[in-house]
Amino acid sequence: MKKIALTLFAVVISAAIFAQAKKADELVKFAELKHNFGKIKQGTPVTHVFEFTNISGKPLVIENASASCGCTTPTWPQQPVAQGKGNKITAGFNAAAPGPFDKTVFVKVSGADQPLELRISGEVLTAEQYASYESTKGKKSGK
Repeated sequence: MKKIALTLFAVVISAAIFAQAKKADELVKFAELKHNFGKIKQGTPVTHVFEFTNISGKPLVIENASASCGCTTPTWPQQPVAQGKGNKITAGFNAAAPGPFDKTVFVKVSGADQPLELRISGEVLTAEQYASYESTKGKKSGK
């Protein structure tokens, strides 16, 4: 009987703990979660700003923003963001290697059980490929 009572107690406590956990998208609203840079020239770093608004009922803390690889560098606000106010997370990409890319920035929000994911993508072209791309782009637009 004691084992059944202890098991039942553990289940109830676990359910209460998980019920209190929030999802990051219940605390913060991003204007966009994905950005495609299109075709970019190798060796020319690019950045994109992901704007967000605090939709929670209290100051919001971005605990961390980490990238899926070393070629992507996120920056995030170090101070709490007041209720209803906005801020930004910037994702930089070094464009060192040619080829398509799809990178993720994991954003850990205080009070959320899982990180939110921001994605950047595009294709890095060598200097020759980029020059060819630009010349055909100009012809298509009537220049």
